[in-house]
Amino acid sequence: MFAVLFGKLRDLLYPLLSSCSVFHVLGLSALTLTLLLTGRLAQLLWKRRELCCFPCPPQRNWLLGHMGMIRTDEVGMQEVDELIRTYRHCCAWFLGPFYNIIRLFHPDYLKPLLLASASITFKDELFYGFMRPWLGQGLVLSNGKEWSRQRRLLTPAFHFDILKNYVYIFNQSSNIMHEKWRRLLAEGKDELDMFEHVTLMTLDSLLKCTFSYDSQCQETSSEYISAIFELSELVVARQRFLPHHWEWLYKRSADGRRFRRACDLVHNFTAAIVEERRSKLLKHGPPDSCTRNNTTGSKKKTVDFIDVLLLSKDENGEGLSNEEIKAQADTFMFAGHDTTASAISWLLYNLAMHQEYQERCRSEINAVLSNRDTEDITWDDLSNLPFTTMCIKESLRLHPPAATVTRYYSQDMSVPGGRIIPQGNICLISVYGTHHNPELWPNPEVYDPMRFDPENSKQRSSYAFIPFSAGPRNCIGQSFALAEIRVVVALTLRRFRILPGSRPTKRLYKIIMRTEDGMPLKLEPLTPSQE
Repeated sequence: MFAVLFGKLRDLLYPLLSSCSVFHVLGLSALTLTLLLTGRLAQLLWKRRELCCFPCPPQRNWLLGHMGMIRTDEVGMQEVDELIRTYRHCCAWFLGPFYNIIRLFHPDYLKPLLLASASITFKDELFYGFMRPWLGQGLVLSNGKEWSRQRRLLTPAFHFDILKNYVYIFNQSSNIMHEKWRRLLAEGKDELDMFEHVTLMTLDSLLKCTFSYDSQCQETSSEYISAIFELSELVVARQRFLPHHWEWLYKRSADGRRFRRACDLVHNFTAAIVEERRSKLLKHGPPDSCTRNNTTGSKKKTVDFIDVLLLSKDENGEGLSNEEIKAQADTFMFAGHDTTASAISWLLYNLAMHQEYQERCRSEINAVLSNRDTEDITWDDLSNLPFTTMCIKESLRLHPPAATVTRYYSQDMSVPGGRIIPQGNICLISVYGTHHNPELWPNPEVYDPMRFDPENSKQRSSYAFIPFSAGPRNCIGQSFALAEIRVVVALTLRRFRILPGSRPTKRLYKIIMRTEDGMPLKLEPLTPSQE
């Protein structure tokens, strides 16, 4: 319709423009542009009528809709809680005349969307498009057949046989963090920003698992690490500033130039490693897969993420190009460090606020490690920490690292109540909202690990707890993340008592669940007898 209107206007105005002065041409051009924009605006507003079957919270006005009404600080999170208490299942949400969104926060409504075939499921550009210059066509941002091929090629990288090798690295990075804590405690600093320390630890761990690269970032600054932090901040800033949604303007802004410089630094770092490793592979052949021997101190190289990607082949015998591997590695670094750091930090916070659960976890961990010459956690130990795992899951429910997942679909989608979500409409799957829905979780604001006792979970929908999403496009790295969380938390509780900090913690959602002003927690080192 829009294209037809444009064509008719062009045919009508062309004879006039050819015989008019410059001022007449400018005037007619302005009129034409105004008519086109008005037509487009009317079309977008008309499409709202397709969502009239969904409840709609009060708007600012008919034009702006709910634009500017979403806050991401503590007050905003409480407003989401109130929204869920009021609407329970879903609601319509309009960001001006530009974006029509359906927000969903109940398993019955999430299930048909999460289970939809990957061939009709797409990541929308509003929430994810700004990351594309950074992450390329990696697994997070790709769609359709390209996504399916990538998923098949990447799945071996997260097989248990590969993940077992990483447990040594999780232990090693945790040990470095704990040694740093002991030094700071000896200097009289007993209160630390948990987010800061844990984020550096997860980055250290990921660089070793991805590239076999020891950045020493927990002890010294790193240009690469600084660039990743900067890119995350710039993506959030761009999402919140509407004029920067226009690519032409953003490229010429100060933020846009900073974004390009940081992207170049990250891409050059990754590309250099991929090229070097491919050359070694061609020259020396594939590395031996091995698990480090903690007893003998074997120095053999662990097969890392890049190794697996370089060796992956599809059904036609074709592997990933250097550019594709670079995109996957950049995606893994982005998606893996922040989310895991958030999960660990909030878990330590929740255990600091509930000493009885912390003590029970510590007793369970000490029982697993009793009568050993080493404190290292092994792969087999991870399945022997049932209560600690319940505490992890309850923390992921209460403070999910990724609070939302957005999608759109290439066909109309049916949800309960005979409602239809039109094709192309953005669906905001509220992980936080589902985890805080009082219909599913009585007293949802209370931290209670017993919710995940097997007996208490029997009647609960599997779509009521979705910290790693669900369905075909669920998080491929969830086993990696859970293994790292359990290792880090087990060693931390074995060596330290975690206590509440000196000021209250307020939530802040910026791509992942953070805090407004750090997460101060106090530490008490435990002596061997206390352990």
